[in-house]
Amino acid sequence: MIVVALDGPSGSGKSSTSKGIAIRAGWNYLDTGALYRAITYIALSIKSESHQNILHELASRPISFSADPKDPKVFVGDTDISVEIRSHEVTSHVSIISAIPEIRAELLKLQREIIESAQHGIVVEGRDIGTVVCPDAALKIFLTADIGARAIRRDAELAGASRGVEEVGTSLSERDRIDSTRAVSPLEPAFDAVHVDSTELSLDETIDRIWELLKERSLLGLPIVAMLGRPNVGKSTLINRFLGRREAIVEDTPGVTRDRIQYECEWGNRRFIIMDTGGWESKPDGISVQVSASAEIAMQEADVLCFVVDSQVGALDEDDVLVQELRKAKKPILLIANKVDGDSDEADAHSLWNIGLGEPHFVSALHGRGSGDLLDSIVKLLPEVGNAQVHDGYRRIALIGRPNVGKSSLLNALAGEDRAIVDDAAGTTRDPIDELIDFGGSTWRFVDTAGLKKRAHQASGTDYYATLRTETALERCECAVVVLDASVPISEQDLRIITMVEEAGKALVIVMNKWDLVDEDRRDQLDKEIERHLDQVEWAQRVNVAAKTGWHRDRLAPALRTALDSWERRVPTSKLNSFLGALIGATPPPVRGGKQPKIFYATQAGIAPPKFVIFSSGWIEPSYRRFIERRLREEFGFAGTPIVVAVRVKERENE
Repeated sequence: MIVVALDGPSGSGKSSTSKGIAIRAGWNYLDTGALYRAITYIALSIKSESHQNILHELASRPISFSADPKDPKVFVGDTDISVEIRSHEVTSHVSIISAIPEIRAELLKLQREIIESAQHGIVVEGRDIGTVVCPDAALKIFLTADIGARAIRRDAELAGASRGVEEVGTSLSERDRIDSTRAVSPLEPAFDAVHVDSTELSLDETIDRIWELLKERSLLGLPIVAMLGRPNVGKSTLINRFLGRREAIVEDTPGVTRDRIQYECEWGNRRFIIMDTGGWESKPDGISVQVSASAEIAMQEADVLCFVVDSQVGALDEDDVLVQELRKAKKPILLIANKVDGDSDEADAHSLWNIGLGEPHFVSALHGRGSGDLLDSIVKLLPEVGNAQVHDGYRRIALIGRPNVGKSSLLNALAGEDRAIVDDAAGTTRDPIDELIDFGGSTWRFVDTAGLKKRAHQASGTDYYATLRTETALERCECAVVVLDASVPISEQDLRIITMVEEAGKALVIVMNKWDLVDEDRRDQLDKEIERHLDQVEWAQRVNVAAKTGWHRDRLAPALRTALDSWERRVPTSKLNSFLGALIGATPPPVRGGKQPKIFYATQAGIAPPKFVIFSSGWIEPSYRRFIERRLREEFGFAGTPIVVAVRVKERENE
């Protein structure tokens, strides 16, 4: 279950944004502010600010919350007070009541009960969600806006009840002061929260910004595609064709697959889970009863259903029963005619139209005929949010470097115990070691990888497979920690590994390990090597550590947070073009072929890493692009991440 924690001051747009995300994802929604307003309503109804009196009344009239984002409601006892809690009287007293420690402790229990009751995901908004209520939330957002924008928004919400934008602004400033200075759970961003400034963003743009983070961190869940059909129609063979490798067990004997088995598949830049099921039978007996029941469960869990039929056998009477079950599921269905090996088979397979599930998709799982077109059709039906949660929200960090530079020692130092085998012999680690490690106030998912000796195509045997697994770990991580041995000269292999991380578009932290072995002479030499060899990644965070003793290991967490924050940073379009206009005015692009290209505008096309597209009337020299990149870094930061600056040549429509 995914929890999104959304904190921020009044008027920043928390409620509208949270509800918008929850509706889009099909998740639950919790407005913790409504709970504090509800208990303030109780305090006002009994005319007491004593926590004993308030909690006594709460026991007889408990607060409950309807977590439907389309129609959230708060109740005291059986009474719906969703409108009453928005009154001026409640608003003016809520900061006082919510600052009482005993009240906060009681509501904290209620908030966590509501969160734990959610099934797939929940968006929780308030002022202490990421710091107190859900410190382990998969995604923490601190949403803010300047006081002027917040006052205008709140004034519009109050409509006729408002006494002017200026007075609303004064009220919000006072509320900020009280919330930020209270002794218990003050309003402050969690140290690992992503800051989103909504001052210049519309509601849709704010939701899109957070949605982008959910997608990038794989928190929306992967869609599930279930392969269903009678025994021995070729479901497992087709799955192996999709995966491009032999994973699902295949035999000519019917009924080899019995359990629901899931595989992760990717096609057309979309990742999804493909579920292999046992053959479904209309009148099962023995173990077939459990197999058929398992297939029926797969229908419920899946987002897309694929009904596989052996085209050479054709549709049987018992297929009609499965077709009825498929229709009851009310989910997208694809009819797949397998074993269509040629044009003559295709002509015969047209009879499958009679099943009543629309056009059959002709494939040969054994030979691959039509499998690409089928995958295209599947991808078109995939929902944006899937039922398979494959990510736990922990940031994924890969430890990468040459053999024997101290990657495993660093992992053990961060964990505070021996998690990986360490030996002076190079190449001790062969398989990536996946570990959850608590340090620096957060839990991180670290992967200790095998040392990279050669390129994969040059390596052989064990080294070959170790290199492939390391490259896969790099592909799946968010930030790569490249470990160098500071006591020896920086090698070509070190530089190649750093380039590999940069080309993969991952956040980067360079760890200079074995600093306890670096003397004054080596330090001077190392400074020269860094200046000469690492100038292309001068933006990378660098941390000096001694993994064996644990010296300076605490400096790695802040460097990781800075790199990841930069990796996911988005610059508002207005700020980007304002910056670009000033830059071009001061330093126009160089003349090429007697003409100076005009730069029209720029946009940020994506994050992780940040990608910028500049639209111009002509080609822009690489040197000027590098100049723009340097100035982007100076203006907006981006420490610890590569950034991509692309140029798209287009003529103005009126030219």
